[in-house]
Amino acid sequence: MNTLKKIFITAVLLLVFGMSELAAQSFKVIVNEANATESISKKDLSDIFLKKKTKWDNGSTITPLDLGIRSTTRAAFSLEVHGQSIGSIRSYWQQAAFSGAGTPPLERSSDADVIAFVKSYPDAVGYVSEAADVSGVKVLTVE
Repeated sequence: MNTLKKIFITAVLLLVFGMSELAAQSFKVIVNEANATESISKKDLSDIFLKKKTKWDNGSTITPLDLGIRSTTRAAFSLEVHGQSIGSIRSYWQQAAFSGAGTPPLERSSDADVIAFVKSYPDAVGYVSEAADVSGVKVLTVE
């Protein structure tokens, strides 16, 4: 087998196993305990984080929270909810900011920071790693 073919096969295997590792990294979507929402569709969740949907059913303004761009939980969330990479979502926000159409969600650096914010703001929604202790917030079912 020639060297180029070996490199190609190795790259494909790394990509496949890397993506499956990423997909295995799960997350929980959280809201304040006072929020009446129990479940949410991936489409609505994507629209919220792209700020296409800005109001909860009760009319209050939604405040979405992202984890930092280096977060593997954010990478999994972006792929599963938006069907796109973090880079693609960042490009979306760069274009929106440039055209004056909007700004990206607030970012927090850790699960604990996201949880603390959601506890303090009734209209906030965020996501955290599957392993995070979500005491004091409500976990939504994602459909």
